[in-house]
Amino acid sequence: MFDFLFNLFAKIIEFGGYWGIILLMTMESMIFPVPSEAVMPFAGFLLYQNKMSFILIFIFSLVGSLLGSVMSYFIGFYGGRPLLIKYGKYLFLNEHHLSKTEKFFNRFGAKAIFFSRFIPIVRHLISILAGIGKMNFGRFLIYTAFGAGLWNGFLVYLGFVLGKNWTQINKISHIFDVLLLIILSIAIFKFLSKQKKNKQ
Repeated sequence: MFDFLFNLFAKIIEFGGYWGIILLMTMESMIFPVPSEAVMPFAGFLLYQNKMSFILIFIFSLVGSLLGSVMSYFIGFYGGRPLLIKYGKYLFLNEHHLSKTEKFFNRFGAKAIFFSRFIPIVRHLISILAGIGKMNFGRFLIYTAFGAGLWNGFLVYLGFVLGKNWTQINKISHIFDVLLLIILSIAIFKFLSKQKKNKQ
């Protein structure tokens, strides 16, 4: 399945160029099953081949991430949780995913917007939850821009470094996901321990 997505998204970028990147990253920042790990590394590969500019890749991917995130924010703002539960199942998202993301958002607040860009599934839902929670729109945009910019740039760099072997990003991203989950688990444990001490 992941190989199929790699090939499909690569063809979209080859055909649409920078506009293909905007389209895919807009979808990636919403609840569509478009993982950035299957989009941005190919752009890095094209950078490796001198077919694209890093600055333009960065700008267009960031614009796409912001467009998708802003649309998701307003979906949450006006549609709320019921809308996501009703239609999310058609895009491989379920109430369990929503509950996990809600807990993450409730624990870390605005910072969750930044960190969520590095976490699969969570990044697809966090903007909707920010809208549901009526988060300050300016802060939402700033945290989203910083998080998305770092993550997109990191994936482009990996695609560039890997060159022709850019599809190996799947294995690398899984390792990165595991490490990130370990770090987050430690952070959450420390946070909860601190909260418990404060209550005592």
